[in-house]
Parts: sequence; structure tokens; C-alpha cells
Amino acid sequence: MGKKKLRGMVIVSALSMIGFTVTACAADEAAPAGSADPAVSGQIVWADYGGPTNEAFQEVFFAPFTEQTGVEVVPTTLAASVQYEMLEGGAGDYDTMMTGMAEVVLYSDNLVTLPAGIPRSDQLSADVAEYTIATPIIGYAQGYLTETFPDGGPQTWADFWDTETFPGKRAVPGEYSDFMFEAALLADGVAPDELYPLDLDRATAKLDELKPDMVFYTEYPQVQQLLSAGGASIAFSPNGQFAALKNAGLDVTVSWDQALVEANPFVVPSSAQNQEATFALAQILADPELQADFSRRTNYGPSSSAAFEHLSDDEIAALPNAPEHTDIIWADADNRAELYDEMNDRYTAWLTS
Repeated sequence: MGKKKLRGMVIVSALSMIGFTVTACAADEAAPAGSADPAVSGQIVWADYGGPTNEAFQEVFFAPFTEQTGVEVVPTTLAASVQYEMLEGGAGDYDTMMTGMAEVVLYSDNLVTLPAGIPRSDQLSADVAEYTIATPIIGYAQGYLTETFPDGGPQTWADFWDTETFPGKRAVPGEYSDFMFEAALLADGVAPDELYPLDLDRATAKLDELKPDMVFYTEYPQVQQLLSAGGASIAFSPNGQFAALKNAGLDVTVSWDQALVEANPFVVPSSAQNQEATFALAQILADPELQADFSRRTNYGPSSSAAFEHLSDDEIAALPNAPEHTDIIWADADNRAELYDEMNDRYTAWLTS
């Protein structure tokens, strides 16, 4: 059976499932809010950061969904001003948008829970999975061109800070902290099981040590440019940037030792205008076989463990949440939510100091 035909069957089956859920609840006055109508229409405004990840979403999920339903998925570059207005309950154009786990914890009152019948991610805690319709699993790791360290490169965050053994500039985020505080604490000897709650004073002091050897990027694709052009010997980045270099034919090594792992979920804000169609799309986003195709293209992990059944051993090994990666560290969304503003303020001040 061809992949196009298979995807069509998946979509029809998914829409039928949604229709069954709505029909079954029609006489129930307590039917869950946001349950989808099988006769979906209009368009879905999808907000993310663009690039190869968005292209993979379009090719794997959006194109067949639009072909079967007539609903166009319109990608747009995520604007923080619109994102936070909607997270805080205000109006905006997005039907679904990418965000972080801390934001889900902080703003869940203004997010729509998934209707019955839509599979939840089994890679997230149940209370968070209730709000997420697509949850690529991201690894914030260090990576480098293999030829840069032919005798073996850095493995741990202590190695990342060791510019004598592993010389060269370090590419790090120059706008948002991402997980630099965690990396700094691990480099300073904090045990993974004692990482949270974060000691921001200690982390900032450790960041100061490496600052003369850092180069800063403000957009993720700049990671690829810095490594390929020799502007940095090692980069701290979401692992998808390393996958893009591999897809371009470069030999890249990624260290999963103490990599910080988190979902970058897509959520449906309460003010979203086309929730019905968005939840129809959510059924497709949850399909394990399509998730495997997405992971194969991006090296971001699937939100369903069943997707691993459709991937080879080598393909699984490239994913952050591969079962064999026993040394990864799942980020603590609750602690990061508590420190949300302070982390942003601290990192911004540190960058300009």
C-alpha cells in the first residue's frame, strides 16, 4: 500500500473517530468543551519558528490533512507578542502555537484541554499531556563536526567548559537562556539528581568562566553556519540543528551524556478561532507511523512510544528520548516555571554585562 493512500486512510479514520465522539456526547449536557465537528472547514493558523522542522510538519502532516479535509494549515512565524497575549487569555490569530513546558504549567488556565478520543502523549505527565496536540521531544545537547576532534570530542558539560583539552569557541544562545543554567551547573559538578531547584547564582558564576570563549547566536540556523564555517568548534543547541547539518552531508557528533530533554509542545489557546479543525489535525499529529516519519526527518523524538516500532535502531539512536539514552536529564517544568521570569531576566542581564 502506498504511503499516500495509507495517510488518507489514517485521516479518514481519525475524522470518523472524532465524529463518533461528538455524536456519542450529543445528548450529554456535560460533553467536553472543544469537541470537534467532523465537518471541519476554514483554515488553521499554525505558529512555530519555521525552518526544516516546519517543512517536515508540512510534508508529513499538513499536506495529506488538507488533501483529505480541504482545511488549509497556514504556517506563520511565532511572534512572542502574540504568543504571550494568547497565553494570558487575550485575542490573537493563532489556532495552535509552539511553546515550552514551563509555559504550559504557567498558563494552563488559558489553554484548551484535548477532547475525548484524541490520544495523549505517553512521553509527558498526564496533567501536561492534556493540553498538547503535537509534542516533538527536543534534546538540548552539545554537538560538533567530527573532524574537529578526530581523536574524540567532548562528552560531558565539564568537557564543554574545558577549552584547553577541547579548544575553540562555543556557540551558545544569545537571546533566551534555553538550558544554559542547567548546563553550567552540571559543568560545575552538580549531580543530575540534585540539579533542581536551580541555583542561579552558582550557574551564573560558572557561565562567567566560559564567557570569553563564547559566540552567541540569536536564531537557531546560525548554529549550522557557525559550525560549518569554523566560527565555533562546539555548539549548545536543540539537536535538530545538528540533524540539519547531517542532512546537508556533514559528519556531526552529538553527545547525549546529560543532554537536557524537554518537549516543545503545541497548544490550543482558549481564544483560538478554529478549535474544531485544529483538533481534527491533532488526530493526525498523534499517529505513530507519521510521527516516525517526522522523527526520521528532524531527529526530534516522537510523543508516542509506539512510533519507535516504525523506526530502525540507527534512527532511534539519533533521537533525544531513545530508550538507550539513559544519561539524559528530563527538564523539571515545575521548577523552571517558578523561576521563569528570573531566568529570563538573569540571562538577559548576564549577556549585556
